Amino acid sequence: MEKKDFHIIAETGIHARPATLLVQTASKFNSDINLEYKGKSVNLKSIMGVMSLGVGQGAEVTITVDGQDEAEAMEGIVETLKKEGLAE
Repeated sequence: MEKKDFHIIAETGIHARPATLLVQTASKFNSDINLEYKGKSVNLKSIMGVMSLGVGQGAEVTITVDGQDEAEAMEGIVETLKKEGLAE
């Protein structure tokens, strides 16, 4: 299992457009991918789950990936977060 913490830096947090991009990236992989925020964990492949967390600017989130392609999946998620200026 891979696990990484991120600090959300985007002014709007993880709103509709970046959430969609994250879900699309996560959906390319077979691994189970979860986003944790304030003690809640949701499937990163679920747009409704991600949006329900209401992750705002300054939030600390954790992404966990578990499965056969976990390394590639984490790499893809990290790349999307950084490319979109969402997290550091």
